[in-house]
Amino acid sequence: MKVLVTGGAGFIGSHTVDKMVARGWEVVVIDNLSTGLRENVDAGVKLIEKDIVDSSLQAVFVREKFDAVIHLAAQTAVPFSIDHPDIDCTVNLLGLVNVLEACRNTGVKRVVFASSAAVYGAADDLPIAEDAALQPSSFYGLTKLTGEKYLELYSQIHGVDSVGFRYANVYGERQGDGGEGGVVSIFTRKISQNQNVHIFGDGGQTRDFIYVGDVAEANCQALTAPAAAVNRVYNISTQTQTSVNKLVEILAATAGKQVEKCYAPARAGDIYHSMLANQAAVSKLNWKPNTALDEGLQRTYRSLIKQ
Repeated sequence: MKVLVTGGAGFIGSHTVDKMVARGWEVVVIDNLSTGLRENVDAGVKLIEKDIVDSSLQAVFVREKFDAVIHLAAQTAVPFSIDHPDIDCTVNLLGLVNVLEACRNTGVKRVVFASSAAVYGAADDLPIAEDAALQPSSFYGLTKLTGEKYLELYSQIHGVDSVGFRYANVYGERQGDGGEGGVVSIFTRKISQNQNVHIFGDGGQTRDFIYVGDVAEANCQALTAPAAAVNRVYNISTQTQTSVNKLVEILAATAGKQVEKCYAPARAGDIYHSMLANQAAVSKLNWKPNTALDEGLQRTYRSLIKQ
């Protein structure tokens, strides 16, 4: 199988590439390296430096003849989307359409799309199942939801099979300080440098933190999922709530340090509680999260202090 990973030099992308290489698949990465790093990509993997909105993208598809695509390239920061909805829309929607057009014109059989828990907005009932009301409270969440609708229509109209994943808050090695779920990276770096951590809001807000290796495994398994499991959207989560205050406590214990928390006003567009149900992915994709939060945070911290 020959697979393209857009955004493959980034956080989730590079971990996904590693798992595909371990499976013996042929992998090509497209990344504009605006946030991704060349050194994140396995030395044996072809890396093409290109933006997903580039008009020459289809030429790459024609030349490489991909069987499948994992589309991870995106603008992922909620606050940035609030301040720059035009850029968010260009990358997350026009970039997606550019990829999908290249897929349908070159016979790509399956697309895996990175959506987000942000499509739900502030849900009342937890855990949030895939059939819950979709009420995004940020332009980032809106573009991800619209992207899901594009996938649905491309399947119906053009026969391009797809699997959409609404990721919870992903964390782990190689994560930058920006984007969705970057709070773990930010806090880890601050604690390693003996600095105070700054929390937006009162710290009681909760998130469903999922280790990047488990997310990468879901991406890979979606490529070989049976036909009955495709053309739908799944939550990829641990189905566990952890408060930001608790997260700091675990990280402090991991580092063996005393950490002072400083609080600031909550940010526009942020929701207070989030936890995603994961039964659909577990039952239909034969996937499950295997990494406990303590273990994943230990791996993340050890990776950072080795840099």
